[in-house]
Amino acid sequence: MNEFELTRYPVDPRDQLRAWDAADEYLLEELPEVSGEVVILADRWGALATALAGMNPVQITDSFLTQQATLDNLRRNGRPAVRMLTTQDTPPERIDVLLVRVPKSLALLEDQLHRLAPAVHANTLIMGAGMVTEIHTSTLQLFERVLGPTRTSLAKRKARLIHCTPDPSIPRVPSPWPKSYTLPDGTMIVNHAGIFCADRLDIGTRFFLDHLPKAHGRVLDLGCGNGVAGLRASLDDPEEVVFADESFQAIASARANCPQGTFVTGDSTAGVTDVDLILNNPPFHSHRGTTDRTAWRMFKDSRQALRAQGELYVIGNRHLGYHVKLRRLFGNCEVVASDPKFVILRAVKR
Repeated sequence: MNEFELTRYPVDPRDQLRAWDAADEYLLEELPEVSGEVVILADRWGALATALAGMNPVQITDSFLTQQATLDNLRRNGRPAVRMLTTQDTPPERIDVLLVRVPKSLALLEDQLHRLAPAVHANTLIMGAGMVTEIHTSTLQLFERVLGPTRTSLAKRKARLIHCTPDPSIPRVPSPWPKSYTLPDGTMIVNHAGIFCADRLDIGTRFFLDHLPKAHGRVLDLGCGNGVAGLRASLDDPEEVVFADESFQAIASARANCPQGTFVTGDSTAGVTDVDLILNNPPFHSHRGTTDRTAWRMFKDSRQALRAQGELYVIGNRHLGYHVKLRRLFGNCEVVASDPKFVILRAVKR
């Protein structure tokens, strides 16, 4: 990877997290000479797409940020454009080389392997890559069940490769995703693969729903996931509910759950303005890294997006200390509710 200058998106000179890791390097070192239709699944920040751009690969990702990072890294390194698809798009009809950067979500991997399997043929080269902590027995069993016999490499710099031999005799069955569950009030919730707690309402969201304010004016469900918070807000009949997330799977889920909403796929507030109420459960992980960078950006962007006297409601784990950041940004922050694990905070744009 030393030949390329790679960054995450959005670029932050203070960010100490790299745009590649040993798994990316290992895969590129071991990849033989290949030709034909190359598909790269779950590339993290465009490291693989940038390195292999000369092969005109197809990149498939659930992440808007990954797409933007890839575009930036291709331009930065003078590389040719690559074809980009989201995990919601129709995949290529034929795949000769399938490279998989193992995603954090086993459900997302399951969904995508099922969607890609019909395009795989007996001579398709299939290689996966991940850090040792990311590749589990269940990961290998999934490759084997959907595509064919699977083995792993020796570990190298705490990374490991997956080698899968396609077996055309395995029935190509549809993906089991999306799935659904029912809220206590009888509302059916649809979840596409990769959404947090896809089979139930997680305890943090349940706590958040129990303490939401009455929705008014223009509401933004920021980092919406499956859109449950925005869906609950819509019951108050506000002027508009906007759902924003950088995950294409999340936006597809929110759209299924609250079709009357407005949907935006993008970074943070995604340019949405003139908002009266923002509901936010910010992530504190970026792939394998723990960071408050995303939360900090969401809080800053929320202050810009809110109208005067607009409110930001945030839920987070108590130990994350979001109240410090909110007081610094807004000049005020109050605790709406708390329990031993979670705290709900309210900040008002004065």
